[in-house]
Amino acid sequence: MGMRILKPAERLIVAADFKPDPKQGQGRDWVRGQVLTLAESLKGTGVYIKVNSVLRACGYDLVGKIQGRGLRVFADLKLHDISETLSTDGVLLQEFRPELLTVVCTAGITAMRALKAELPYTEVLGVTVLTSLGNADTRAVFTCSTEGAVLRLAQLAEDAAIDGLVLSAKEAETIRANFGIMMTLNTPGIRPEWAIVVGDDQNPERVMTPAKAIRAGADRIVVGRPIVRAKEPYEATMRIIEEIASMA
Repeated sequence: MGMRILKPAERLIVAADFKPDPKQGQGRDWVRGQVLTLAESLKGTGVYIKVNSVLRACGYDLVGKIQGRGLRVFADLKLHDISETLSTDGVLLQEFRPELLTVVCTAGITAMRALKAELPYTEVLGVTVLTSLGNADTRAVFTCSTEGAVLRLAQLAEDAAIDGLVLSAKEAETIRANFGIMMTLNTPGIRPEWAIVVGDDQNPERVMTPAKAIRAGADRIVVGRPIVRAKEPYEATMRIIEEIASMA
């Protein structure tokens, strides 16, 4: 997928992560409703809406419902399987055409290539090290530092010729220096200075503000709770878009 200049709104991914409470009578229909209410409030802004668990629970038809509101879809499915299964996943996703889709880099080069081969119009992103993990976690899993693991996984993604990476903003500058501009860098764990996230589960050492993440080399940033828990999600979204625009 060829590189292009992204508008400020195209650099913002809003994570529509809603967890139902069965004790309150909430289930998958409630989550689907929350996602579509958020999409309606952001209608026409041109940002991405990131969905994962709700796609598994409610089906891929939700992709078109979001796109119908003038938004882009980040299908954060974190696919991870053998090449034949990932090829099948790609075939099943073809008709829905999400703009972004995630695969876990540890699936390997062959499997990532098989997925990408079926999705020429979707930007396939390789997930490196989750932003909730710290160095102790990374050493337990990959037997190296977090930065070292991200570098290894980025190399797998480049060898598989997929389109981009998901990584924390802390590693963005190193990855950009080592891999150039051929892969997009997409960074979760973004926290605006004005946002307070109660019970934040992100590793604070790998969190950045929108401006700092863009400056570090991120093409897109992922912001969830500071927007979805705001009293006015549209205003919070526009505030972040303005911060991104100020970096131009």
